[in-house]
Amino acid sequence: MSSAEVWMLVGMGIVTFGIRYFLFAVADRIRLAPWLEVSLKFIPPAVLTAITVPAVLLPNDEWQVSFANPYLVAALLSLAAGILTRNLLATIAIGLAAFFVHRFFL
Repeated sequence: MSSAEVWMLVGMGIVTFGIRYFLFAVADRIRLAPWLEVSLKFIPPAVLTAITVPAVLLPNDEWQVSFANPYLVAALLSLAAGILTRNLLATIAIGLAAFFVHRFFL
C-alpha cells in the first residue's frame, strides 16, 4: 500500500469521525418538533421495506409476483407468522423453513 493510499484512508477516517462526533456532541442541544420526532419512528420500517420488497418481487431482475416465487411465499408466511406470534425467532424460523421447503421440495 502506497503512502498516498494510507493518507487517503486516514483522511476518510478523520472526516467520518468528525461528522459523527459533531452530531453526537450537539445532539443534546437540539430539540426537534414533536411531529418530527413522531415521524422519525417510521424510518426503520420504511427502510426495511425499501430493502426487502425489491429482493422479494425482483429476485432475478424481473418481476415474479406469483406463488412460484419462493421469496414471495416465504415473505408472506413470515409476515403472517410475525403478526400472529409476535415472536422474532418464530418468524425467522417459519420464513426460512417456508423458503427452503418451497425452493428444494416443491
